[in-house]
Amino acid sequence: MEKSENIENNEEQNDKNNNEETRKTVLVVDDEKRIVDILVYNLQKEGYLTLEANDGEEAIRIATEEKPDLILLDIMLPKVDGLTVCKRIKAVLNVPILILSAKDEEIDKILGLELGADDYITKPFSVRELVARVKANLRKVDLSNQAVVENEQTAQKEETIINLGELVIDLDKFEAKVRGQVIDLTLREFEVLRYLAKQPGQVVTREILLEKVWGYEYYGDIRTVDVTVRRIREKIEKDTSAPKILITKRGVGYYLAST
Repeated sequence: MEKSENIENNEEQNDKNNNEETRKTVLVVDDEKRIVDILVYNLQKEGYLTLEANDGEEAIRIATEEKPDLILLDIMLPKVDGLTVCKRIKAVLNVPILILSAKDEEIDKILGLELGADDYITKPFSVRELVARVKANLRKVDLSNQAVVENEQTAQKEETIINLGELVIDLDKFEAKVRGQVIDLTLREFEVLRYLAKQPGQVVTREILLEKVWGYEYYGDIRTVDVTVRRIREKIEKDTSAPKILITKRGVGYYLAST
């Protein structure tokens, strides 16, 4: 009887370990314990594993050691500020980072996105909206990873090179070249180019890009799209004041030139 109980306990522990291996881990970084407790509670309720950090130095250490699947990062942190934390982590890890901040100044939002953050939410925020964005960003990473695996497993691949004149996109390699040179793009920047490249010459609204590339419905952060487009232009255009590849249709959205 004792042996049977031990076997059952071992099986339950194995199931628990296997389950935890498949669950996503979110690192919550904030110096306000109340905020951390609220976020941790709601994330765990949604089935996520959580890690906590209360200052910038601790955030960098935990992120590099534990390699979480996503990071919720406050800007106003002791020891090392959130923008610096974002830059340092992005230099070594390709992990989605969602900036949290009590500031509503445009400059903070722009800086956060330019340093590699994938999303930006201003306090006070709706927990429901925040969880939705966490799910959307993690889902986007999963879909990208799945696409890579499927491409590697496919013996006979379809043509996956999109040639738009100076811009050439290799969907298999997740690689973009401009005038023959490989461009260093973040995953989000590549996804924007890929979505537009599949319909060259066709104007896509900011709302559609936010939904299709970022993976969540329009909540009002259209500036997220604009900043990402600006970063892309700085990498692919000869003259960002007169773009020839990634074009703006004033008042509507963006499109890629077909030739």
